[in-house]
Parts: sequence; C-alpha cells; structure tokens
Amino acid sequence: MYQLSAVTKSYRRGKDTVHALDGVDLTIEDGDRLVIKGPTGGGKSTLLQMLGGLDRPTAGSVLLDGTDLATLPEARLTRVRAEKIGFVFQGFNLIPTLTAQENVETALVPLGLRAAERRERAAEALESVGLGERLRHVPGELSGGQQQRVAIARALVKRPAVLLADEPTGNLDESMRDEVMDVLENLWQEHAFTFVMVTHDSVLAKRAHRVATIRAGRVTVREQVG
Repeated sequence: MYQLSAVTKSYRRGKDTVHALDGVDLTIEDGDRLVIKGPTGGGKSTLLQMLGGLDRPTAGSVLLDGTDLATLPEARLTRVRAEKIGFVFQGFNLIPTLTAQENVETALVPLGLRAAERRERAAEALESVGLGERLRHVPGELSGGQQQRVAIARALVKRPAVLLADEPTGNLDESMRDEVMDVLENLWQEHAFTFVMVTHDSVLAKRAHRVATIRAGRVTVREQVG
C-alpha cells in the first residue's frame, strides 16, 4: 500500500519557485487501479516519479508498505525499484540491438537470477502479452503496439507488486491503444498488482476504478462505477 502525506515538490524556474506538487495526501491500496490525469505541467509525471522512487519530494513522506521512499538510502531505493516496481513509459525504451527476449531479460539481471531462469521467465512474460512467437525479433522488426507489449513484459517479468505507467499508449493509434490497454487490464486482473497510470486520454481514464485529477500540484480523487 502507498501512503503519501503532505508531499511537496518545488523547484526553481528563473526567479520563480514552481510547486509541481503542493501538499499531496493520497492512499493507494494493494491491488488498486488508479489513473492520474490533468493538464500538461500539472504534476502528473512528477507524482508518478515519487511513487516509483525516481525522484524525492522536497517535503513529506511517500510510504510503500511502510517504507518511506523519500528518505531511503540510494542503494536500498534501487533495490526496492528492482524488486517491487515495474515501469512502462510512453517511449518504449527498448535496446534496439537486443531481441525481444533479451530486452525483457534485462529487468532480471539486477535480481541475480541464473541465465537459464532469466530466459525462461522472459519467454513466459512475452507469451503472456501475446508475443510468444516474436522472442527473437529486434524492436525494428516489431510494430509500435508490439514494442510496447515487449516493454510491458519487461516491466512485469520480475513479478512486481506495483506497475507504474506514464502515458503508455501516447505513441499509439486508437486501435493499438485499445489493444495495449486490454493487455494491461487482463494482466492486472490476473496478477492483482497495484496499477497506477498517467494519461491525458479521457477514454482511458473512464476505464479505471479511481481517477486522481491533479491541477497546480493539488490532487482530488473520485471513485468510478462500471
């Protein structure tokens, strides 16, 4: 479970101080599915970075299962990210010279698994996103939707408790968008990980159980039925 209390993130822009996050209080239960939406520059990605331990707040606490990511030493924070949190980004961030299977395996290297186990788990992860026949294809041989599915497999191969997705369909057309979202939703239902996604797409926001709207660094949350 996430528990954010009075989280602030401020930075200087010229002579001005910008409050990307301004006293955010937010609880995200285990297995929850939350969409974060809001205008450009409103703090969506900053909030996601706090949840992923990719940045630290200026003030406040970001508890994940009782551990404050805001104050954790860097080495332990890196370990938490490697073991507990999967990331999917708008840019697929695949290594162009590696095959789909090898790209997925990269997420397992920090866990110290044997090569044979890495290969097996990567193949299973790609099968789970419908790419069992594309193991040896490099990114340039895959469509945008297929590349994002490789990225999803890479995020989930380590079996994280949390999946954080930053505009995961932003580079895709509508048909590919819906295909990728179906994959994400099916995996969430199957594995019951906590799923937090940033999007500007109202169609995608309507598919979530809860929506957190962020404007000028302030967050409001509403429940959705359906």
